[in-house]
Amino acid sequence: MITEERAVELVEAQLVLDRLAQPWMTHLVEYAVGRVEEHAVGWLVFWQGVERSPHSDTLVRYAGTGPYLVDRQDGSLHFVRATSLDEDWETFYRRTARGGTDDDPLVTEIRDAAQSAGPVAAMQRLRRRYPQLGIAQAKAYVTAVARGVRPPEELVQLTRPDDLFLRADIWAVTGPAGRPLT
Repeated sequence: MITEERAVELVEAQLVLDRLAQPWMTHLVEYAVGRVEEHAVGWLVFWQGVERSPHSDTLVRYAGTGPYLVDRQDGSLHFVRATSLDEDWETFYRRTARGGTDDDPLVTEIRDAAQSAGPVAAMQRLRRRYPQLGIAQAKAYVTAVARGVRPPEELVQLTRPDDLFLRADIWAVTGPAGRPLT
């Protein structure tokens, strides 16, 4: 589990790497963490340009940018375009970066429906939300979720949003614990 302090450390290290990797960035102001927001999937760490005032020891802060999402589970960094934050970016992130794991709201919703109202009601709920699923597919999805296992990948794909704009707005920067992507 990644703490807020560790999330800030990972982002600060990435900001230094970004600056060193891009020679043109050395002429720009430095970047620092501006604020941190906790979300179910991790920490959104916003950053902004800063420089020391030539007349005093105070920092001048410029408009912010970012943020980076630091995954709560593994510490991987993902750039999230700020304009996508009003969309359903957390669900999209869960399904793309984590592959629709148990914290996927759909899995939780269908599991709860199967436990409280039975598998037929869960299948009906699933098919109402995703009418492209046939009866056999819905049954396979509900059966897997009720057993506590991941639904087959082809069924998970059918329940994923295919939002090209969100897909372009969230991308991996580092692997787990800030390690480079391979």
